[in-house]
Amino acid sequence: MSKGTIRVLGMMAVAIALQGCKGSSSTDALAAAATPTPTPGTNATGLWSGGDSTSGLALTGIINAAGLAYFIRSDGVIFTGQPQVSTGTIAVALDGYTNFGSAFPDGSTSGVGTLNGTVTTATTLAGTVAFTTSAGTSVPGKWSLNYDALSTIGSSLAAISGNYTDAVNGATVSITGGGVMTSQVPANGCVLNGTVSSADTTTDVYEVSYSYASCTGAYAVLNGVQFGGLAALDTSVSPSQIVMVVSSQSATGSYALYSALNAT
Repeated sequence: MSKGTIRVLGMMAVAIALQGCKGSSSTDALAAAATPTPTPGTNATGLWSGGDSTSGLALTGIINAAGLAYFIRSDGVIFTGQPQVSTGTIAVALDGYTNFGSAFPDGSTSGVGTLNGTVTTATTLAGTVAFTTSAGTSVPGKWSLNYDALSTIGSSLAAISGNYTDAVNGATVSITGGGVMTSQVPANGCVLNGTVSSADTTTDVYEVSYSYASCTGAYAVLNGVQFGGLAALDTSVSPSQIVMVVSSQSATGSYALYSALNAT
C-alpha cells in the first residue's frame, strides 16, 4: 500500500463496527449482470491504491487469491464482495456499510450494489459502481486503482508477528510467530482472540479470523461474533503498519470492522 494512502486510512477510526441490514443480498444485485468465466492467468489479487472520482475520496483494495475482496474508502465506508474475473474484465457484487454510529445522508447504514469494469493483472483496476443504500438512495462511484508495489513483498508470519498499537484507542494487539492474535480494548472492554495466516506467501495479503468477548456498551452486540477477513502489512513506513478489515453475519446483525495498527 502506498505510503500516502495508508496514512489517509490511518486517520480513520481504528476499530470501526459497521451494521448491515438483513435480507439484502449482493448476490441478487449481480444476478442481472453477466458473470464472466474465470480465465487462468488473469486475476485481481493484491493490494490496490487509488480513488473514487465521483466522491473525491481515496480508496484502497485488498484482494486475496481465493477471490475475496475488501475496498476501504477514506471516509470509513467499506465495500466487500467476491470478484468474478475474466480476460480484461471484473465484476463484483458489493455489500457496503457506513461506520458504526454514522449513516448515509438518508439515514441508512448499509446497501448493496455492483462494480463492473476492467482489470489488468498487477497493473490497473477500474470500474463503475452502482450502489443503492437500504433506504433506496443511489450512490454512484467511478473507481480507478493502481496495483501497489507492496503486493510483491510476499507475506509470512515472521514478518507480521509483533506488537501493534491501535492508533485511536491505544489498545495493544499482539501477533505471535505462530499466528495467534490477541488484544484488549480499554475503551469498551472488548477482548480479541484470533489468528492470522498466509495462504499465498507470494503476495502481501493475510487471512484473518477472530472473535470478541467481554465487550460493553454499544459493542456488546459483537460478543461471540466470529469475524473473517483480510490484512496487509506496510513495511515501507516507520513504524510498520497493518491495515485489517473483517466482516461477519450473525444472529445480532451483519458487521464489518476496520483496523489500522502501528508497530511498537
